[in-house]
Amino acid sequence: MLERFAGLTTAHVADACVRAKVPVRTVSVTAVSGAGRVAGRVLPAQHVGSVDVFLEAFESAHAGDVLVVDNGGRRDEACVGDLAALEAAAAGVVGIVIWGLHRDTVELAAIGLPVFSLGALPTGPLRLDPQPADALSRATIGEWTVTRDDVVLADEDGAIFVPADRLEELFGLAESIRDTERRQADAIRAGRSLREQVSFAQYLERRAADPSLTFRQHLRAVRGAIEE
Repeated sequence: MLERFAGLTTAHVADACVRAKVPVRTVSVTAVSGAGRVAGRVLPAQHVGSVDVFLEAFESAHAGDVLVVDNGGRRDEACVGDLAALEAAAAGVVGIVIWGLHRDTVELAAIGLPVFSLGALPTGPLRLDPQPADALSRATIGEWTVTRDDVVLADEDGAIFVPADRLEELFGLAESIRDTERRQADAIRAGRSLREQVSFAQYLERRAADPSLTFRQHLRAVRGAIEE
């Protein structure tokens, strides 16, 4: 999965979701360690103040999973550090995406496991809440709820969650969009403007005659890939 994703970006996959009418479930997280990108099946865990929920998640982890940590987007505590990352790597987990904060940044960089979060904070949890019954079956990330039926892809632009059973379709669409955009970029460098490539003057003329015409409708007609 990571090898296939290596030639794509989360932006390509997001555009593919639009084209396939799949909900675009993205969040803004930043890579803090590792190679800066990750792809794998979601291993959800709802953090309630103790690392034991991660250890329990690792008991059922499969090689290639990505630990997705739901800490409610809290910015008053860090919930993942170096020991959790080391244990994740030992369990075959290939990355961690945190809807919350991390700590031990230097140690995480040395470990090399890709970790994405909302930022860093020295303070660990100072509370211990009851663990929900579904703490290991679902995670809420931003406005999205994800499960083991989802795959997470993350890179320099953030993370996107897609249904595992639609992944091949979305990869194919994303590759098509990528190839079209690369051709467009090469043409711009060679002196042919994007406006010329997408017949922008024609679009303005058509829109003058039909104000309801959108640029995206025009792009579909001329097989342009930008904006989706």
